[in-house]
Amino acid sequence: CPIDVEEPEKAAAAGDAVKDAVKETAAPASKVVVHKSNYEKDVVYLYQFSRTPLLPSISPFCLKVETWLRLAGLKYENVDHKLKYRSKKGQLPFIELNGEEIADSSFIIKELAQKFNRDLDENLTDEQRSISYATISMIENHFAWVIIWWRSKYPEQMLKAYKVDLQHALGIRLPNSFLRFAFRYFFGRKWFQSYKKVKAQGIGVHSAEEIVRFGQEDLQVLSKYLSDKPFFFGDEPTNIDVVAFANLAQIYFIDKDVPFSLREYMTENCANLVGLVNRMKERCFPDWDDICANLDMNSHLPKPQPVSDDKEEKEQCKDEKEEKEPADKEKDVEKDPADDKEKAVEK
Repeated sequence: CPIDVEEPEKAAAAGDAVKDAVKETAAPASKVVVHKSNYEKDVVYLYQFSRTPLLPSISPFCLKVETWLRLAGLKYENVDHKLKYRSKKGQLPFIELNGEEIADSSFIIKELAQKFNRDLDENLTDEQRSISYATISMIENHFAWVIIWWRSKYPEQMLKAYKVDLQHALGIRLPNSFLRFAFRYFFGRKWFQSYKKVKAQGIGVHSAEEIVRFGQEDLQVLSKYLSDKPFFFGDEPTNIDVVAFANLAQIYFIDKDVPFSLREYMTENCANLVGLVNRMKERCFPDWDDICANLDMNSHLPKPQPVSDDKEEKEQCKDEKEEKEPADKEKDVEKDPADDKEKAVEK
């Protein structure tokens, strides 16, 4: 699926337009800026990618942090920044807590777990912690790169796979057809850099068939270790379940009309992993459908209650009564006392 760039001059202008639109309000990655100045104490402000109609985040690292926050029961709020900001390390996700930035998903979870005493692995043995660490490393430093390879090789398929609305994601009021055209060219120019990263990691030097095979082998390792347990270490989810869910969701929730061999392999050969994904989804994201339907960044937060018609009518009558009372008092004041005397004489 080669990247086809038609009319390069128009495409270049389109790509630059998208870049400029994002850059105009973007904070430089090297300068640490607290964006949420009116923060609430001990509330975690999460900066991540925008929602999609198929899953809350197309970044496994962003989904990892939000899933952990929900399992840990911490109060948090997503900041809908339309991809304008990056952390001091140039990454998403990052959080702001009490006026300070914490970057990188692993550091975020580690620091929050220490500060709020929310270690999901607290009941694990040393051996289980070692297994968890090694498995998470396999997922994030090997399996995740298989997904990155596929996305960088087939960028247009990626947009279709997650039904990405560029207009919504970037907060740019340009037609989606134009933005997709610009994305195709812009990503085409950046593809070589992405390819170099995938190649430098080691995955990219192999053939497509070999890379897919790597992904299948990783899925088999996870499936065999999970076995028939609800979660990797028993009845309650731990950090390994969070990371596995965040990455497996990236392939399981791809649009069914978009062919993706790893999804087919998982559904056909690793049914227990599909079960894990669904259990984590139901436990951590009971509002999943609302998130995907409305692209709501904060569907977990209580919304203002709409005022009922009866209540509105009562408040309106009350306001009218309050307006009428001063008017009646003014009439009494303006009334001439001589009028009362004249009426008495006539009687």
